[in-house]
Amino acid sequence: MYRSNSLLFSSRLDPNEVMTLRRGRKRSQEKKPSGAVVTAGMRGGDYRPLGELDLERINQAVLEVLEVIGMGDPIPILQEKAVNRGAWMNEHGRLCFPRALVEDVIANTPKEMQFFGRTPQHDLKLGGQSVHTYGGGEAVNMLDPDSQIYRPSTLLDIYDAARLIDRLDNIHAFSRLIVATEIQDQLACDINTAYASVAGTAKHTALTFNNASHIDPTLEMLKTIAGSEKRWFDRPFCHGGGCPIVSPLRYARDNSEVCVESVKFGAPVWIVVAPQAGATAPAALAGALVQCVAEALAGLLLVDMVSPGYPVIVGAWPFVTDLRTGAFTGGSGEEALVSAAAAQMINHYGLVSSIGAGMTDAKIPDNQAGFEKGISVALASQAGCNNVSESAGMVGGLMALSFEALVIDNDMLGAILRTVRGIEVDDSTLSLDVIADVVHGDGHYLRHPQTLELMRSAFEYPAISDRSPPEDWETAGSLDIRQQSGKRVKALLSTHYPDLIDSETDRKIRDTYPILLDPGMMRPGNGRW
Repeated sequence: MYRSNSLLFSSRLDPNEVMTLRRGRKRSQEKKPSGAVVTAGMRGGDYRPLGELDLERINQAVLEVLEVIGMGDPIPILQEKAVNRGAWMNEHGRLCFPRALVEDVIANTPKEMQFFGRTPQHDLKLGGQSVHTYGGGEAVNMLDPDSQIYRPSTLLDIYDAARLIDRLDNIHAFSRLIVATEIQDQLACDINTAYASVAGTAKHTALTFNNASHIDPTLEMLKTIAGSEKRWFDRPFCHGGGCPIVSPLRYARDNSEVCVESVKFGAPVWIVVAPQAGATAPAALAGALVQCVAEALAGLLLVDMVSPGYPVIVGAWPFVTDLRTGAFTGGSGEEALVSAAAAQMINHYGLVSSIGAGMTDAKIPDNQAGFEKGISVALASQAGCNNVSESAGMVGGLMALSFEALVIDNDMLGAILRTVRGIEVDDSTLSLDVIADVVHGDGHYLRHPQTLELMRSAFEYPAISDRSPPEDWETAGSLDIRQQSGKRVKALLSTHYPDLIDSETDRKIRDTYPILLDPGMMRPGNGRW
């Protein structure tokens, strides 16, 4: 009977050996290999949607926007510091930055920086065209496993998301994916979000704040968790920042103040701007890119005017409008293309880049979600984006988080990062001796030492993606990938409760801060999963 797997055609291969190999293949789906086939920080940059002339024309347009049109509504400290350094307020009351000042700030901004994890194994080095993936979004809804209905997200969901990402190797850092919608007090919300995040994962964590005044108390809590102020500043495992721009080309007061205050963490400040082509940015993708990059550099200038030379992650996130309806579309080909171009542009300046990729319009983790996420994350990674945010978990156009999607996307990210790693070409991998050995020997490569050596070091194996034969899939219940991921979600969340805050420290924190997470929900056996 004809079989699609060409390995089965070899007359020199014993049938029992074929079955052994197939069983081994099935086992590989259940346990991630210990070898580092893909890692954080691999170099991208081979995909270049913009040519050299395009890059320079966009750069000149960006500089003209900042110098001639300028930025509206600068906060007082920014206006004062910028004017002292050569900027001016024009006749329209807009802050204009001379080209030479913008170029000097770009030149003096650190080109490499580091995210620290709670342990060194989670440290990330950012810069050049190194690629890292993590989530983001601040959605207000959850899509529970097996559910078809969205519900409001909660603080406990943030903690569970952190625990889940703690076990997903291809998601390199953590960011608040959802909002604790049940907490009305904004200070309590920011403190509790930070606590739930660092209690759930040892990976580096991005924090957001509703108000700049919330940074000091949150930072004091984090220092307590670290063990001392010195230990914190030796290895700051969280960073802050925000979205300081209201498109088109105006500063947002509260988020501008948050970004300025976030230097207190001693970690890089992240800046995100998200103009929407056809709505708050030009419909022409080149024009949207010009405005987006100008706004992202305006965020960099905001921090640099107050704290010169401070490390800043420049997040140019151009969004796209479906012009038939006026709605945001995160899963379009245009979104994938312009986002990759934004990453290329920020990397062109030598700055550390961030873009939003993986923003599907699909409402559940289905085929639409898969191809929309896959296209945008692949292009961003191949373009060499340093921080591919939104890369995992989000559904419904950033309106909801799905734990099932996190698990599925972790497999997707592994496959994409394997393409970033590329093909190593050297005397060994060209395999001339191996080909000769096999041609004059067994007639197949399955038992060859090179095959066994490369099995774990050159091939990335998914955790849940089904590679079994159809008959095995049918015997196992004919589960689709969402059902498979739901099983893994429940298995991980029912058992993985990381002990990242010792009991004495936790008691001190709860005596000082309004921590709302029930300790009983942070231990195994609580029956939630």
